Amino acid sequence: MTSTPVALVTGASRGIGRRTALALAGAGYDVAFTARTAEEGEGRIPARHGAGSVAVPGSLSTTRAEIEALGARALPVRMDLLDRASVTAAAGTVEREWGRIDLLVNNAVAHVAGNHDRLLDLDLDVAARTVTGNYLHQIALLQAVLPGMLERGGGTIVNLCSGSATTDPPAPPGEGGWGVAYSASKAAFGRLAGAVNAEFRGRGVRAFNLDPGFVITEAGAARGGTGAIAGRGFEPTPEEAPAAAVVWLASSPDADALLGKVIWTPKLVRERGLL
Repeated sequence: MTSTPVALVTGASRGIGRRTALALAGAGYDVAFTARTAEEGEGRIPARHGAGSVAVPGSLSTTRAEIEALGARALPVRMDLLDRASVTAAAGTVEREWGRIDLLVNNAVAHVAGNHDRLLDLDLDVAARTVTGNYLHQIALLQAVLPGMLERGGGTIVNLCSGSATTDPPAPPGEGGWGVAYSASKAAFGRLAGAVNAEFRGRGVRAFNLDPGFVITEAGAARGGTGAIAGRGFEPTPEEAPAAAVVWLASSPDADALLGKVIWTPKLVRERGLL
C-alpha cells in the first residue's frame, strides 16, 4: 500500500477533471482517474441539438502522460457513468492496485444526447438515463468508495455540483438556458454531500459541494451554445479555478467551515488567493 495520499478523479480526460488531476499531482497526490476515452482522437460527445456527435480532445493516455511528467504516479481507469458495473469496478481497481482512496473528486457527468432538449421535446428515456448517470450511479460510486474510507478512519469527497441545479434558466435551451433533464439530475446529485456528512462526518469522512462556476470546457465549446449563456451575463471561470479549489478543500484546515454549503469557486479562489 502506498503511503502517498491517493486521489480518484472522475471524468479526467479533459476539462475540469483533467485540470484537477494535474493540480493534485502537483500537490503531492498519486492520481487515479477515469474517463471513457482511452486514446487521443477517440473522444466524441453528443451534439447539443439533433442527431450525431462531435469530436473532443483528451484521453486517458494523454492525462496519464501529463501526470507522470509532474513526478506523480498515474492510474488510468476506463469508466462510463451510464454503466453501473464500470463505475463500481473503477473504485475496486484503485483499491486493489493502490490500496486506498483518500480523496474522491466526483467530476464526471453523463453525456446523453437530448438531455438539453426543451420540455415538450424531451424524451423521458433520455431524462431517465441522465438521472441514472448523474445521480443513481454516483450513489453506486460512493457505496464502493466509502467503506474503505471508513475502515481507514477518514477521507474527503468533493462533488462538482452545478448552478443549474438551484438557478432557474434565464432563457430556453439554446438561447442561454439549459435543459431540465440535466439540471434536475444535478439537483439530485447535489443532495449526496449532505447525506455523507450527516451519516459519516463523525467517523472522519467529509463531503463538499463545489460549484465550479460557468466553465467553458472543451466539451462545452465543441457542443456549442456557451456563447449564448455568456451573453446572459454568466462570466466564464477558468478551468484552473475549480482545480485549485479542490486542492485547497482537501488540504486546508479551514475547509471544514464550508461543509454544508454550496461553495462558489470564483468567490473561494478570489478570497483565498488560490490563483
